[in-house]
Amino acid sequence: MSFILDPRLKADSVEIARLALSSVRLMRDGRFLWLILVPRKTGVSEIFDLDGEDQALLMREISVTARLLKVYSECDKINIASFGNMVPQLHIHIIARFKADPAWPHSAIGAGPPMARSPAQEQTILSDLSRLFKTA
Repeated sequence: MSFILDPRLKADSVEIARLALSSVRLMRDGRFLWLILVPRKTGVSEIFDLDGEDQALLMREISVTARLLKVYSECDKINIASFGNMVPQLHIHIIARFKADPAWPHSAIGAGPPMARSPAQEQTILSDLSRLFKTA
């Protein structure tokens, strides 16, 4: 069975890069610099559903992604979480947080309706992060 991205994740994000296990996607909420990692595995909703090798690989991909996002954004804090309450397909949230962001110090997830970026802003972020992932 081939991998199919959940329609909600597809609608709410755009792919930046493909790592060995995961797709790296930019969430389309201009209030936050917010990435998700989606392991390209079918029928997986929890990290423990992955075999040991894929669990270790996912942890490395989370670390690489979080580090690149921290360097790129110069944020105050990186938030990393896996919920799956709304979308059961396994995906990991990696969010650059700033003391001045609209939800600080609370969770960005569920902090009101998303706001779109301008197409130019989105393209700049996609280009910049895509380039960083290619050199990582």
